[in-house]
Amino acid sequence: MKGIFWNCNGFADGKKYRFLSDLTKEKSLDFIALSETGRANFPQTTLNTICAGRDFIWHCMAPRGRSSGMILGSHLLTFDIGEIEEGEFFIRFKLRHKEDDFKFNLISVYGPAQLDQKSNFLSEMVRVCSKEALPIIIGGDFNIIRRPDEKNNDNYSDRWPFMFNAVIDALNLREIDLSGRKYTWANNLPNQTFEKLDRVLVCTDFESKYAHSTVYALSREISDHTPLLFSTNNPSTTYQPQFKFELGWLLREGFCEMVSEIWQNTLASGSPIERWQMKIRRLRQHLRGWAMHLSGAYKKEKSTLLNKLDELDKRQKAPC
Repeated sequence: MKGIFWNCNGFADGKKYRFLSDLTKEKSLDFIALSETGRANFPQTTLNTICAGRDFIWHCMAPRGRSSGMILGSHLLTFDIGEIEEGEFFIRFKLRHKEDDFKFNLISVYGPAQLDQKSNFLSEMVRVCSKEALPIIIGGDFNIIRRPDEKNNDNYSDRWPFMFNAVIDALNLREIDLSGRKYTWANNLPNQTFEKLDRVLVCTDFESKYAHSTVYALSREISDHTPLLFSTNNPSTTYQPQFKFELGWLLREGFCEMVSEIWQNTLASGSPIERWQMKIRRLRQHLRGWAMHLSGAYKKEKSTLLNKLDELDKRQKAPC
């Protein structure tokens, strides 16, 4: 099981569509949880683009004041969906994993940045989690840090972290350790502030079922928040072969021109390494499809040639 939790900071940029589409294809995502979309609804064509044409069911939550909207989608070939619930700060799907019949609650949250709303958010988190008998995974932008080391400066108040940690303990939740980077959000000021606002929490029953679950921070290149890639690392998950570059491709007519065009047309922002990562990801995704098409065309040509040789051999053996 794989999915992404991401505060996309608005969803009108084509680069964000392409990022999600490429990620869905590359990682075979089973759910997509987005916050701060800034939109009340999405055209079906946009939703199809986000999930790379996979069969997803979606629920959109319109912006409420400054809460800015959310969307949650799950893959219908992976999950049966039993119930959808929308709160002020969350969307909940009750799901059954078809592969192992495991039933659980998938909850996407977007915590308010406004201090006067944080108590309402934590109270709602307690209500929705405490009433559920099924296991829980809850992730997204909580907009609260847990410790002083989750911020890169000394501007720290213990009030909300203390209450947040008390809620986590009371609900018997555990945070899955984040790999890839220390902070998940940064502002755009010259003297930048970095904080860990995004995370994934699970209950003990969920952790027992998927003991090897991981959360990996992807590159923060098109939003001020880092996308979080969640994976159960289930050994039975279909193996996806690594990308391999074939030297023979260099001999194909027009190959270098094709690579140059993709590289130049892939728009990317951020640091040099972040721009390179996005371009190489886009190129790798394109070459996967191109190589599959090339392999299919080669097999077809080979089959046609063998049929012709077989027909010629029959004619030569036929009596005069």
